[in-house]
Amino acid sequence: MITKPSKNLARKKRHAHVRRSITGTAERPRLNVFRSSKHIYAQLIDDVAGVTVASANSLDKELNLENGGNIEAAQKVGELVAKRAKEKGFETVVFDRGGYLYHGRVKELADAAREAGLQF
Repeated sequence: MITKPSKNLARKKRHAHVRRSITGTAERPRLNVFRSSKHIYAQLIDDVAGVTVASANSLDKELNLENGGNIEAAQKVGELVAKRAKEKGFETVVFDRGGYLYHGRVKELADAAREAGLQF
């Protein structure tokens, strides 16, 4: 019997490989992205202290989205996480794409965060 390899397992392997070199600090936190089929999530993480500094996702009430799994939702989440990061005093971050390709929703979230004022 032939078994198909898990796409999520391959993504986690890629993510672990990237995470060996990327760390978030108190001055420059890590902007982590998680993408599911229905929603997208972004959070700023200080890996040294082990805390989440700010977060946003497509389930947030203030975004009032009907569909959280499309490009428009990713753009709004990128803008919201950048706004919350700037409120906390963070201008520069390290981008962590989470093992996903830098394409589609992940790219749109990153571009929207850049346009809202985050530097990475």
